[in-house]
Amino acid sequence: MDAPAELPAAKTVYRSRTPFEHQRIGAAAVYCSDGRFGEQMDEFLHTSLALPRYDRVAIPGGAACLAGHGNCFTERQGLDRQLNFLITAHDLRRVVLIAHQDCGFYRDLWLGGRSVVEQQQIDLRKAAEKIRQSQPGVKIEAYFAAKTGGHVTFEHWDTDW
Repeated sequence: MDAPAELPAAKTVYRSRTPFEHQRIGAAAVYCSDGRFGEQMDEFLHTSLALPRYDRVAIPGGAACLAGHGNCFTERQGLDRQLNFLITAHDLRRVVLIAHQDCGFYRDLWLGGRSVVEQQQIDLRKAAEKIRQSQPGVKIEAYFAAKTGGHVTFEHWDTDW
């Protein structure tokens, strides 16, 4: 058996200004991967919800795939596995679900006569219920991010039926 080849020396290209924090805070946020909302999501979660180092799960449509839509069966299985792993491995006690205005995930989704926002509310409730079934001790919260006057505002949405 040949000896493994030596790897070339790596060159540091950037050093973060923010120091690494070892302590976990026990929360995850699931939201859409739409980069136009990324900074605002961080600001909301850090400032309003006091979650400085939450576990991030960004996927097109956010938690919508947990609602049982047929066109995202594979994504549902993946997100379900990822969340269960994070909740167990990182001892999470809180999961925040965030939907946003004009989400492209809903462009090709059959809405059954509902508006996109109505479907998003239904989907977040179904996603919360799915998480509660597999992880009953975890607190689930849901929010909606809307573009308002050149900024993004966040509304709390009830996840109970």
